[in-house]
Amino acid sequence: MRRHLLYLSGTALLQAALSLAAFGEERAGNHIADKASPPLHEPENATLPRPLLKTAFRSTVGSIIRHPLTTYHLGITLSRRRGATLFDNNLPTLQAAQLFSEQAPRPGSPEFELHLDRAGLPDRIPGELNYHIGGREFFTAFEKELAEANLSIDSQVYIFDNDDIGVRYANLLRARAEEIPVRIIFDDLGSTMAHGKHPSSDLPQDFIQPADIGAYLIEGKSNVLLRETLNPWLITDHTKLHIFDRKVAFLGGMNLGRESRYEWHDLMVSVKGPVVDALSSDYDQTWRRNGPLGDFALFLRQKDIQLEEEPGTPLRLLRTDILTARNEIVLAMQQAIRCARDRVWIETPYFSSDIIETELKAAATRGVDVRVILPGKANHQIMNAGNSVTARNLLSAGVRVYQYPEMTHLKAMVCDGWATVGSANLDTISLYINRELNVSFSESKLVSELIDRVFEPDFQTSSPLAIDDIDLKFAPLIESITDQL
Repeated sequence: MRRHLLYLSGTALLQAALSLAAFGEERAGNHIADKASPPLHEPENATLPRPLLKTAFRSTVGSIIRHPLTTYHLGITLSRRRGATLFDNNLPTLQAAQLFSEQAPRPGSPEFELHLDRAGLPDRIPGELNYHIGGREFFTAFEKELAEANLSIDSQVYIFDNDDIGVRYANLLRARAEEIPVRIIFDDLGSTMAHGKHPSSDLPQDFIQPADIGAYLIEGKSNVLLRETLNPWLITDHTKLHIFDRKVAFLGGMNLGRESRYEWHDLMVSVKGPVVDALSSDYDQTWRRNGPLGDFALFLRQKDIQLEEEPGTPLRLLRTDILTARNEIVLAMQQAIRCARDRVWIETPYFSSDIIETELKAAATRGVDVRVILPGKANHQIMNAGNSVTARNLLSAGVRVYQYPEMTHLKAMVCDGWATVGSANLDTISLYINRELNVSFSESKLVSELIDRVFEPDFQTSSPLAIDDIDLKFAPLIESITDQL
């Protein structure tokens, strides 16, 4: 036990440093956009933003008190994952397995979906899916559902910002909470670190930022029910999920704030049908997990989901969740890349995963059209350097790499006739540590629409990279650091 505790202490320090270094993942956008509408009403006063050290202390001590079992389990699992990452792609035995054959099921085919079933991934659930590309499309649809909800609103984000956009939606949610139940979950660490940053597109001159968006949501006579995700070992919940009346749900990459509304290129999808029942059950479990019962909530019996037989597109919900050892997103991606014959197209803001990089290089070697879109400048220096290292490695193997002119925060992958979108980046934190939510599908119209509305326009907008364009000093050091992010 003593050895474990010493090991966990070292892991905690490493995780703290890496989490702080990687936080740029959700912050500090890169270009100027038009200003937002002013908030419905301003906070009465503003003070210094919620302190980061207090949040780190609350996450550590609060987690030990409320979640002693899971905190210990997470620490052990995290330390093992960090150790494994040090060796990923550095030993011959860990190179990508050459599993491709002419008999491999083509991604998008019924045989491939059965292949994923046999790999232990969650069952597919029927539903209806629509894309919302960019802040205007998503927030317009989000406001419509928020205004029309009659029974309930359940919302979860990584960052609920305290800028003018965050306050606008805090006001709208507070107003709806006077009429129907409104539950909100946001990540304590993610939102705290966002509160101290000034958006690049500037705030309205007369806007006063509240010090703490959580306190603002529940102050006064507010009926909003709020739970903040604690961060044992500084592990975060990166999920973005909004459910209205348990009939319509949104998931993807956008937070509630100015960056998502005006500054970054990003994607959300909305779903309807039986798949929303599964998402609602997932939200309920997250709500209990972050409640006052803490670990005792794990012993509560979960209500079985009764999914009705309805027509719709088969959708597969995928999770990364270190607590429950769910690595479904990276597993599905690996299988799709390995089985691809014609095309693997990816857009992601952060790419440092050696595992996915190795799979892509193997696919390019066997003649697959492999293309990757990265931001022209990621919103954090170390992540931008990590992207450059990955781009250099991919280009050397024949992969085509493109540079989006601004900050793209969009996460999407197409392998032949199969696709996945959601919150997960192509880095160690997203694929193995933080909590993430993706959806995958093989419906040809949806895959074609993703290609037509996202990939084709973004290829045209982006500039192709060449190895000579990348001049990196200390590349091995950068790669060893970003491999842990």
